[in-house]
Formats: sequence, C-alpha cells, structure tokens
Amino acid sequence: MHDLNSLIDFLKIPSVSATHEHMDECAHYVERLLHEAGCTTHVFPTEGHPIVYGEIKGASDRCLLFYDHYDVQPPDPLDKWESPPFSPQIRNNRLYARGAVDNKGNITARIEAVKSLDELPITVKFLIEGEEEIGSPHLKPFVKEHASLLASDGCIWEMGEKDEMQRPTIFLGVKGLCYIELTAQGPLTDLHSASAVIVENPAWRLIDALHTFRSEGKITIPGFYDSIRPLEKEEQEIIYSIPFDAEDTKKEIGISHFRENMSEREAVSEIVFGPTCNISGLKAGYTGEGSKTVLPSQAVAKIDFRLVPDQNPDDIFSAVKAHLNAHGFSDISVKCLGALHPARTSPNTRLVSVVQKAIHAVSHTPVVTYPSMAGSGPLWLFTEVLHIPTVSTAIGDPMANIHSPNESMDLSDYEEGIEIIKEIISRF
Repeated sequence: MHDLNSLIDFLKIPSVSATHEHMDECAHYVERLLHEAGCTTHVFPTEGHPIVYGEIKGASDRCLLFYDHYDVQPPDPLDKWESPPFSPQIRNNRLYARGAVDNKGNITARIEAVKSLDELPITVKFLIEGEEEIGSPHLKPFVKEHASLLASDGCIWEMGEKDEMQRPTIFLGVKGLCYIELTAQGPLTDLHSASAVIVENPAWRLIDALHTFRSEGKITIPGFYDSIRPLEKEEQEIIYSIPFDAEDTKKEIGISHFRENMSEREAVSEIVFGPTCNISGLKAGYTGEGSKTVLPSQAVAKIDFRLVPDQNPDDIFSAVKAHLNAHGFSDISVKCLGALHPARTSPNTRLVSVVQKAIHAVSHTPVVTYPSMAGSGPLWLFTEVLHIPTVSTAIGDPMANIHSPNESMDLSDYEEGIEIIKEIISRF
C-alpha cells in the first residue's frame, strides 16, 4: 500500500476555484509533491489561479505529458455529506472527501507512479491547472505561450472510470461547447397580466424564437451540420463494442423511450458522436407558490450546444445570431457564456494501443474504449493546438459521486491506478 498521507493532506485544502481562497496554497502543495518526486518545477501565475508545471528527464527524449487540475467542485449541499468534505475519512476501504477522485486522487496516483519507478525510460511532464471546474479560462493563452515547453509525444488526460461491470474505460476525445444566453426584453417592468391584450409577452417571443431551432429532432440552424468531420471506419466499428443496456438506462433515469424513439445502437452513437441543442434553463415572470397574474418584463433562456469535430463554437454562435435575424428575432439579444472546441484522437494512434494494453496487463479486464465523452473540456488545446494525441484514463467507479456529496475513491483502485500509470510509462 502506497503512503496516503500526502493525498489526505492534499484533500484537506478546500481548493474551490470559484471562491478563490486556498488556491495559491494548493498550487504550491502540488509543486511540493512534484518536487519530492524528482521533478524540476515552476508555478506560473495567470490572471486567475496558478498553473503548476513539472518535468523529469528520462532515459530517452520520448515524452509523455499528464494533464490534471487541483481545483474541486463546491461541496454543496453540505447536509448530504456523511463526513465533512474537507476532512478525509476512510470507511470500508473507500476514501471520502471532495476531490478524492476529481481530481486530487488521480494527481497523487500519477505522481506516486513516477516516484516509485527506479528509472524513467521516457521524459515525463505534468501540467496541473486550478481552473478546470470553471471552464479553464486562462489555459488557452498559457498553452499557446508555452507550446515548446509542453511539446510531447502523447498526453494522458484526467478523466475516466470503471463502469457498472467494473470494466476500465478510456476516452479518446470530448465534445465541444457553445453556451449561449438569449434575452427577450418586454416592458420596463412586470405588468398586470390584463395588459397582455396590447403588450407582447417576452416569454412568448422567446418561445417562438426557440421553436425555430429544431424540427423533427433535427437542428434547423443553417450550416449547423456542415463542418462535421466524417467518422473513421474504426470509430464507426467501436460503437458495436461499447456495452449499453437501453432498458436499464431508461429505467434508471425514469423515461419510457429515447428521443425520437431511437434504437439502442442509435442511442450509443448519439451519446458518442451526436451534436446537441439543449435548453439548460428558462426564466420569466412569476414561478413561486400559488398564483400571481403578471406579464413579465423579460424572458431568458440558456442554451448549450454540444459540438463534434470539426464544428467551431465561434461559427455556431455566429450562425445562431444570423438565424435569429433571418427569422425576424433581431430584438432578442444573444450572449456567449462559454466556448470549447471538440477534440478527438484517432483510435489508430499508437498511444491508444499502449494505454489499452497497459490497463489490461494490470487489471486483467477488457478495456472499453469510447471515441469521445458526452461532455466537454479543454482537451482541444492539446490535440488541435499542440497536436498531441491524447487519451483519458483515470481512477474512479460508479460509486465515486463525482461533483456530488460523499465523493469517494476505492483504495484498491488507487493502488491499481498507480500500477497502470507505471505500466503506461514503461510501454510508451
């Protein structure tokens, strides 16, 4: 069993990036861990939270980069935790604390793996940021400015877990994101609803605009699908190797059917490869207890578009504005709240095979490979800007409660995760 003291002390630092407290403390703690593992280190200040860099020269110039983040999600709701989120506890071989899996446990596992190798056959680099949970707003300029420092032959990303059947999973990409806010403005203030006979309700105005975004399950914004990269043959074939039980999934989330009554394999394909136009939130008028007859002064909708290669979030944002103008909704204001490019590494890349074989050698369990996650992240900065093939694999399981109360890590998986990283380094 590897020493857990460093991880436990790490988890005691409440590094919630949205609150700004303790972030410098946490960054310098990460630097200390890297230094103790033999890395030359540097803490780079940004306009937000620091980025920590570490490097150990190996026996060859071949180089593997590890990306992680030291910030964590807020622990709310606190009353749902069985033990304080920043007072780590071990119960039934599980370590409970905010960040146990996402992402402090994985950071220490990777550092422990490097630390425990007698000789490094390759050069290893670490990039550990403190703003992943708030969208990595300062990572892009850092990556562009330090491209030569970060140059590597492959990158191991920070996400992944075992599935319900305890099969290890890896991911070869993420979807992009264009998150927008639409605002329809009405009268200067909320009015008595009797005014609806002569005053247009901004909620209806917004609903009418949203109705033009989709038809029969397809997104109707001109040009939305035009730039999507055709799938490789291997990507198409992977769909049939991904385990997915449609009936269990529908039962678990409480629905009777999938959208557009799609089949099981169609659902898997959409989860991995499908772009989306999703209404994340709607706000207008009175929504409290009982009744209040008002005509609201404003209506707001938050929309997230999940994007796939080679859709560009900037192009999608421009297309949305042009679409609204073309349909007579130029009065509706449009604001971009977040943008991430999609990213994907080809399944034919050598790094993919190395990771698959390394995990299988340690766990003796077949690896489930996903060409992409359903969610988003700044992975494109590595695949598209730095041109580094990237594979995401990490410690975790369905009981980990990532982003939820009682986040936890199975300590047996922690030990296994360390051995997997050692095996990846040795094979790469």
